[in-house]
Amino acid sequence: MTIATISSKGWVVIPAELRKKYELEPGTQVALVDYGGVLAIVPALSDPVKDSAGILKSRPSLTKALLKERVQERKRER
Repeated sequence: MTIATISSKGWVVIPAELRKKYELEPGTQVALVDYGGVLAIVPALSDPVKDSAGILKSRPSLTKALLKERVQERKRER
């Protein structure tokens, strides 16, 4: 655990080893997230939609499953 002190201006210095580890360069935006008693500093995504695309690839497509179910439903109705 790393301890940091908040300055009178509200600044917090992120130690060099953590800046290097998380590739936090000057100008990098971070998000402050309140997890109900835990405050986290999280690197902000530059393009949240693009950066999160494909994270569910390992799961079956719900669209394909729905279309397959509809085809089966039509066959049963005939």
